[in-house]
Amino acid sequence: MGHPRKALRTTTVGAVSATLIAGSALGLAPTAQAADAGRFVDIAGDGGTVLKANVITPAGADGTRRYPLLVLPTSWGLPQIEYLAQAQKLANSGYIVVTYNVRGFWQSGGEIDVAGPADTADASKVIDWALANTPADAQHIGMAGVSYGAGISLLAAAKDKRVKAVAALSGWADLIDSIYSGRTQHVQAGAVLDGASLVTGRQSAEIRQIFDNFYASNLSKEQEMIDWGKKRSAATYVDQLNQSGTAVMMANAWGDTVFAPNQYADFYEKLTGPKRLELRPGDHATAELTGLFGLPNDVWTDTGRWFDHYLKGVDNGIDREEPVRLKPRSTGGYEGYPDWKSVGATRKKIALSGTTTIHTNVDSGADGGIVFLSSILDQIAQAPPVASIPLLPRRWAAVWQSEKYTAAQQVRGTAKLHTTVTPTKESGTLVAYLYDVGPLGLGKLVSHAPYTFHGQTPGKPIGVDLELFSTAYDVPAGHRLALVVDTVDPLYIEHNPSGAQLTFSSPSNDPSYVSIPLREQ
Repeated sequence: MGHPRKALRTTTVGAVSATLIAGSALGLAPTAQAADAGRFVDIAGDGGTVLKANVITPAGADGTRRYPLLVLPTSWGLPQIEYLAQAQKLANSGYIVVTYNVRGFWQSGGEIDVAGPADTADASKVIDWALANTPADAQHIGMAGVSYGAGISLLAAAKDKRVKAVAALSGWADLIDSIYSGRTQHVQAGAVLDGASLVTGRQSAEIRQIFDNFYASNLSKEQEMIDWGKKRSAATYVDQLNQSGTAVMMANAWGDTVFAPNQYADFYEKLTGPKRLELRPGDHATAELTGLFGLPNDVWTDTGRWFDHYLKGVDNGIDREEPVRLKPRSTGGYEGYPDWKSVGATRKKIALSGTTTIHTNVDSGADGGIVFLSSILDQIAQAPPVASIPLLPRRWAAVWQSEKYTAAQQVRGTAKLHTTVTPTKESGTLVAYLYDVGPLGLGKLVSHAPYTFHGQTPGKPIGVDLELFSTAYDVPAGHRLALVVDTVDPLYIEHNPSGAQLTFSSPSNDPSYVSIPLREQ
């Protein structure tokens, strides 16, 4: 059924991460200077649940005029002071800003609903309260947030037509595709969320059962968990956002180990109203972090510009810029594109020829890294996870390499793996890695993704199509690209029975390959 021991192995990671998250939140207090940042209020949320909130109004607001309203739900595990530095800046530029602690966390009442119906109803109650108790303009309302606050903002906007603009930062549009992509549990990400909520909040019986089923790989509950997640995914309600014409800005990091960028890019393509997608180096919420301390920050600057244009009508040009903005991991400048499809304008295939058999249940040394730490190192020092490609044990890792490139290759977008796998057991997990390989054989991780299958016939070939996590990475001239496939990665729960083997082949009528998206030269 699964490997609960692997989930338990990562519980320590979750607990440590939760402590770091809580510590970071408390560290925001001196910057926030709550005594000068507005007033703390209690707002009755859905069912009367008390939500602890902070209200900041523009200087000189005396009730003689109305101001656009911004509502900011907090991130998972963080207290209401999270946004005070940015809220003060937004209020100084002419907004009524209400930040509130979502239900189930810190001093707010109730139990954690994981962006469910109670959370979206709470957001509407906060808007109601602001319209009744502040000089907020009912015709100009926006929502924004980081992580959990981003997910709630998108969902609330889909259900409350009063919300005209959203800035969803490091959030999710598809919860299942975020932490269960490739039908594989992202167990380190799950453990971080679980641990943080145990430290800073009150889990409901429902969410406790979801976590337990997730860890235990309880396939009898799989569809139930998927349905639960879809109910909490803005992608399910994209038609409502499109009908309302909501202006949606989304920002994320290439290495987000909680909410990978693919699901945001897919959602972006389905939006028909005003929209903007920004992707930068980093991990979950690290791109926005300096802004929470009041320091200059590109994400928060663009968030302010987005609201200025779509709530105030300021002609600041943001609507005329290329709506897809990317900052590659290996260079310092931003790139603009008219849409997501244009990001990887051309594709090159690397043939995965021959027949290769690997044994399972042993980590070959090719890994996606450690939740948070690896992508932060990549963001700060351009130091992604590495592996010596020549030294990877071929008993546990399948390896294919491209030719040596004579010119730099600007990888942009989503690499796609197509192959044929013959398993010896009915269930299995594989993880595909794309590496930039230098002259000495050292591979730097460009992207990766997991894939799990169940209910297959042993000895019968199956087709596998897998999208690796989207990225923007420059491969230097003189380097190669390598595709590595193994079966164990600490980021994920694997489903390989003892003694299982996987054979990769490339039938003449259906050749195997990895398709690399490249920026148009």
